[in-house]
Amino acid sequence: MSEEHDVNKETNFSRQVAAQAERKLKAQRGGVRSVWFGLGMSGLIGWSVTVPTLLGAALGIWIDKHYPSTLSWTLMLLLLGLIIGCFNAWYWVASEYRQIQEDPRERPPGS
Repeated sequence: MSEEHDVNKETNFSRQVAAQAERKLKAQRGGVRSVWFGLGMSGLIGWSVTVPTLLGAALGIWIDKHYPSTLSWTLMLLLLGLIIGCFNAWYWVASEYRQIQEDPRERPPGS
């Protein structure tokens, strides 16, 4: 029984080492991404949230000024813009994550 435990332990260890080696090789094939790339991505994500939020607030202010009502369109459209912006940022992050995880050897030719 102790041999079986040792074999399982070695198998798990060798799998971990192989996975780590594969990640390292994948990172080397992907090229070097500088600090500027990270700053650019964070800027892109920031603007993808900010722009819809500000557009929603501006539209809400215009509606409140021209069509007064008991509801605050500014607040509702600000919140809607924020939600849209968050989904937009989520899309960019998920897209970048998929691109990082994608194995270039599995891509179809010509893409």
